[in-house]
Amino acid sequence: MLDDLEPGDALPSERRLVEDLGVSRPTLRQAVDGLVAEGLLERRHGSGTYVAEPRIAVPLTMTSFTEDMIRRGMKPGGRVLSFRTETAGARIGRRLALSPAEEVFTIRRLRLADGATMAIETLYLPRALMPGLRRDVLEGRSFYDLLRGAGIVIASGTETIEPTVVTAEEAAELDVPVHTPAFLFERVTRDEDGRPLEYVRSLYRGDRYRLELDLRPPSH
Repeated sequence: MLDDLEPGDALPSERRLVEDLGVSRPTLRQAVDGLVAEGLLERRHGSGTYVAEPRIAVPLTMTSFTEDMIRRGMKPGGRVLSFRTETAGARIGRRLALSPAEEVFTIRRLRLADGATMAIETLYLPRALMPGLRRDVLEGRSFYDLLRGAGIVIASGTETIEPTVVTAEEAAELDVPVHTPAFLFERVTRDEDGRPLEYVRSLYRGDRYRLELDLRPPSH
């Protein structure tokens, strides 16, 4: 019976599971608690327990969202939520090593995999880097592909990650409940001369992602 359930399906009632599986209620609850802890099931307040969507392992490497989803056999997609030109200001200027008065593109995108919402990405880049960039060019495209097409080489980057929860606006865009756990990634990428190319803030759904580290022993 349980083998027939798909991601998003609700579990049968506790009473039915006890009868069908021939176990006690404490044993069943312990098993369900374990599956929830492993991320295989999820509880929805006031609704019930459901089969969770599989989590995608996010490797901490210099790959784009598009490249990562293709490597996992998933169809990447995206939608530009906003595209505007504005002055960098002090905070973004520091990240991109620009004068606060210099212009940047500020681009907010919803990232998808197999049609499902995965992340919200806010990208800041110097307008002088790609002055002809247009909103329609980025629809469903990898920004890193655009950089490579312009002959711009990404040589290095710095990234930080912290846990957070989604706001009401972010919850509506990701189609998840308010205050759903999430991962906030902040990255600055640079060219071979150390010049910042982009500053990006990516908010990943915590219920669909887990972090993956490639660990190696220290060299002696």
